[in-house]
Amino acid sequence: MQILILGNGGREHALAWACSKDPSVQRVFVAPGNAGTAQEAKCSNVSMNPLDAQEIIAFVQQQDIDLTLIGPEAPLVAGVSDALRAAGLAVFGPSQAAAQLEGSKSYAKAFMSRHGIPTAGYRVFQELSPALAWLQTHPLPVVIKADGLAAGKGVVVAATLTEAQAAVRSMLEDNRFGQAGASVVIEEFLPGEEASFIVVSDGVHALPLATSQDHKRIGEGDTGPNTGGMGAYSPAPVVTALLHEKIMETVIYPTLRGMAAEGHPYSGFLYAGLMISPDGQIAVVEFNCRLGDPETQPILLRLQSSLPGLLQAALKQQLDQVSIHWDPRPALGIVLAAPNYPDTPVLGELITGLNHPDPEDVKTFLAGVRLEHQQCFTAGGRVLCVTALGATVQQARTNAFGRIHQLGGAALYYRRDIGHRALDSQNS
Repeated sequence: MQILILGNGGREHALAWACSKDPSVQRVFVAPGNAGTAQEAKCSNVSMNPLDAQEIIAFVQQQDIDLTLIGPEAPLVAGVSDALRAAGLAVFGPSQAAAQLEGSKSYAKAFMSRHGIPTAGYRVFQELSPALAWLQTHPLPVVIKADGLAAGKGVVVAATLTEAQAAVRSMLEDNRFGQAGASVVIEEFLPGEEASFIVVSDGVHALPLATSQDHKRIGEGDTGPNTGGMGAYSPAPVVTALLHEKIMETVIYPTLRGMAAEGHPYSGFLYAGLMISPDGQIAVVEFNCRLGDPETQPILLRLQSSLPGLLQAALKQQLDQVSIHWDPRPALGIVLAAPNYPDTPVLGELITGLNHPDPEDVKTFLAGVRLEHQQCFTAGGRVLCVTALGATVQQARTNAFGRIHQLGGAALYYRRDIGHRALDSQNS
């Protein structure tokens, strides 16, 4: 079996690594890939634009690729999966119409309203003056989101009117996120604890993956601006067995039924970012049409089933006939970011220590890393994610720190408190 994975981040390194472990997989191509996928067993990078559907189709046909897996959201929102399906090729990822759940936050909010899926109250604005006027009358804090794709950075939690006004101005007046911020969604703030709930869907059935939680803010204690994610762990203690069932019944299945009823059956990874209130109420913060990053890394480190097998079952609409097995130990991933991330990260710095083999129960997934003459250099804001298993969350974090301390060179930044919510829940 030959697989093509589109994307170049840490998520795609984890996907390529997981696919390569399957004995039935002969080769994994990653387009364009990164320094991690370039060095993984059975894996080869391909210099190809993940948004160029025709180039991808030609490559898949030439190489007799059995399955194309689309990692990031941009190709899905651009309709690359539709083009491959139209060419008669096997591709895992939702259609362009279904990917609107992530591609447009206003679409997702309206969809949830139509189908009774719990979410925060909201308003949508395209013009600055009405947005500023509404903020004057609305209680604080509020959450302000760029409507389109903004690489996980188009969200501001504003505690004061000044912060809220500045966020709206940056999107609607200063064009900070380009077309993605030409429309903004302003939501009521929901207190509680966030969790990531990801399922594999075949359009009818949903097979839940292990639960996880990520840390989006740059600073210790979940402070500072949002990023693409500074770390994650699995499982999420906040998602009890009772909550798990409730999420499936009130969020996942209504979403699949709603998409099918509107003519857009959802087949692919469906990510529901949830806010869980102190009294156990659930609200959807956002939908993503792909695996999360960095949640993918700890989730796949725990996966003991064949990932290609699960995807093939989904393509055959047979997810109700398969089960999924997990390492019972928790996994935790810590993202190391380039200096000055998320604003203007410093690139081109040498990273040392990556040539050391990972210790047992640890896997280093690379993201923004460029390989040149057998040396690694920073090439993106989020550089890598050191992910580890452990008997406890604390042990997994300790194992990850042990690997991090072997790295040098670039002044990479990382949070030392990843997993603190899980540890707090264990100690309470």
